[in-house]
Amino acid sequence: MTIERILTHPEAASAEAIQTAIDAFDGYGRLVLPAMDLLLDRGIELRSGIELVGQGSATVLRKGPGRIYPMSGYHNYGMQDVPLTSTTGLAVGMTVSVLDNLRLGFYETFARITWIDGDWVGIDTGLSADYTADQQPRLTTAYPMIFGHRISNAAVRNLVLDGRREDQEIPMGGCRGGAIYLARSSATEVSGIRQYDYHGEGISFQMCRDVVVRESEFSRNSGNGIHPGAGSTNCLIDDCRSTGNEHSGFFFCVRANHITVRNGVFEENGDGISIGTRDCHNLIEACRIHVNHGPGVLLRPDRSPVEVHSCRFKHCSIQGNAEREGGGQIVIAGPARDLEFSENDIQGDAHNPKPGILVEAATQKVHLRDNRFAGCDPDIRADERSLAHTTTSFECGHGEFIENRFRHLGYGVSP
Repeated sequence: MTIERILTHPEAASAEAIQTAIDAFDGYGRLVLPAMDLLLDRGIELRSGIELVGQGSATVLRKGPGRIYPMSGYHNYGMQDVPLTSTTGLAVGMTVSVLDNLRLGFYETFARITWIDGDWVGIDTGLSADYTADQQPRLTTAYPMIFGHRISNAAVRNLVLDGRREDQEIPMGGCRGGAIYLARSSATEVSGIRQYDYHGEGISFQMCRDVVVRESEFSRNSGNGIHPGAGSTNCLIDDCRSTGNEHSGFFFCVRANHITVRNGVFEENGDGISIGTRDCHNLIEACRIHVNHGPGVLLRPDRSPVEVHSCRFKHCSIQGNAEREGGGQIVIAGPARDLEFSENDIQGDAHNPKPGILVEAATQKVHLRDNRFAGCDPDIRADERSLAHTTTSFECGHGEFIENRFRHLGYGVSP
């Protein structure tokens, strides 16, 4: 049974108050936020079975200022405390990140403050790395605005998220965070979200399965707009916009497999859609990929045996890309194989002529069928040995799969 609780303005007066309401549920619950404009001093953490719902454009959450707190010196892996030169402005319950100039990505530590004693702060997880004084270690108030770790059957819907990028001193690393972030989570849905101006990724989900993102927008972020990675599997991204992001509109990271991207709009990003290491069995269909600064579709260079393979692109409009860099509207680099591009509209710029599809020599088994070209020079640049005249049979996109499709993640439906 799902219990619904509708918060009043006093009950939703702070991120801490909202978190208290989420944590008070015992079992399945639906927490409804009022129409409001709230500045967050910490991220809001989703729990399994909880649906967080706003009032659409009337419910606006804005990220609080991003500040840097230098560490006072060396501190070692696994410790759940951090020595700082000052703790002014920090409070128990706030979410923070710890990093240095060298240890980034998954070596960045994301945690919640559990205690403060002088210039020491306690955190609820062990440090992800050794942090040495010569690499400028620091704690920062960079955090995902809404996040979930090891959750299932949760949702966030109908909210506006303003990352207030102009007031953030340091970005949140995309492996550990984003405006919305999920890690080791399953059966979670994001819908009706308008997100913009975050210093980092719009949405990032890592080591997840069965994630659905619908009818949402991720815009003007300093990183990628949408970023599934680290083995995320069996996900659906439907009817979403990703525009004006400095990096890719959609960035498949390592081993992001069996993902369907459908009815998307990817415009004015660094690249439109970027696919790389072990990102296989993916389906991109009926997407609008226009006027990105780099290629509309980029299959990044890699090496065997971690090459991209078994991906299908169909019924997409790919136009006016590679205006600043990149060799064409679609660029396939390295030893990618077993790819299909069918019934796409591919249009270049007559004033800046580049190929419609550029295939590097190491690529194999690219099947091109019924694509329509305009303004490209040439339409296709490829070694004949890289092309396949018949379709290779392969499965792609999200769907119903036997459990061995998920064994690399190490957990089942309820992590």
